[in-house]
Amino acid sequence: MKYPHLIIVPAIMLAMSLKASPRAKARTGDQPAAASVTAATDAAPATQGGAQKNDAANARKARALLDQAIQALGGEAFLNIRNMQQQGRTYSFHHGQPTSNGVLFWRFLEYPDKERIEITKERDIAEVFAGDKGYEVTYKGPRAIEKKDLDDYLRRRKFSLETVVRVWRNDSTVAFFYDGQALAGNLPAEQITLINAKDEAVSLYFDVDTHLPIKKRYVWRDPVDRERNVEEEIYDNYRSVEGVMTPYGFTRYYNGDMQSERFVNSVTYNQELNPAMFDANSGYNPNKPSGKH
Repeated sequence: MKYPHLIIVPAIMLAMSLKASPRAKARTGDQPAAASVTAATDAAPATQGGAQKNDAANARKARALLDQAIQALGGEAFLNIRNMQQQGRTYSFHHGQPTSNGVLFWRFLEYPDKERIEITKERDIAEVFAGDKGYEVTYKGPRAIEKKDLDDYLRRRKFSLETVVRVWRNDSTVAFFYDGQALAGNLPAEQITLINAKDEAVSLYFDVDTHLPIKKRYVWRDPVDRERNVEEEIYDNYRSVEGVMTPYGFTRYYNGDMQSERFVNSVTYNQELNPAMFDANSGYNPNKPSGKH
């Protein structure tokens, strides 16, 4: 079974058009053409140097915008988050239409790669992820999540806002690009794109006034049918929680269709979590008094 979870251009191509080669004119043997060759040769390094300076300035602006967003999110308080707990209600959609009246959820996240999501009022169904493994846990016990569903989850985690800020930002092989002003939904924003060494890209959109992230977008190609897919996530209703600006609203789109929506009622950070909750085989029961969360 699948539950909603915590989105780009696959590459940015820079092209320079070259005019007709002055060497062709040089073959005519007249002196002005030869002078043109010399001038063009002398000018080429300066032109390339200017382009490199422009690229460097563009990258610095993109990185500065990301750093500005981190400060808006809470700065060190945001970067020092070890774990998070959320409680709220989630809705799923098919072709833009709701498939239920909403489901209660409890979400526990421990960085960098552990997550547990419990649903229903009884909290008796859970999805547990640790590293590259994922399980569905019910009263029948744990069952490995189907490969396609696990791949979807791992891809979303790789492109999550938390991963981009914590991992991509500090990776020296990641290229930064400032894309200019854009619209995120109906809000004016500034857009940047980050591209890693695998040519994977994610675009982030920041509110022009608050500098907070309001949209994430990424594109990926299905390994089976080779179709291009676009995933987007919208963040809204930010509130300050323990010094961290926290979005209480999430909407995820898949190829333009709304796929899930999540409304958070409460959030806490850096609380003691029982390690057993991230072990699908531990028999952890959230309803037992011994559960420390």
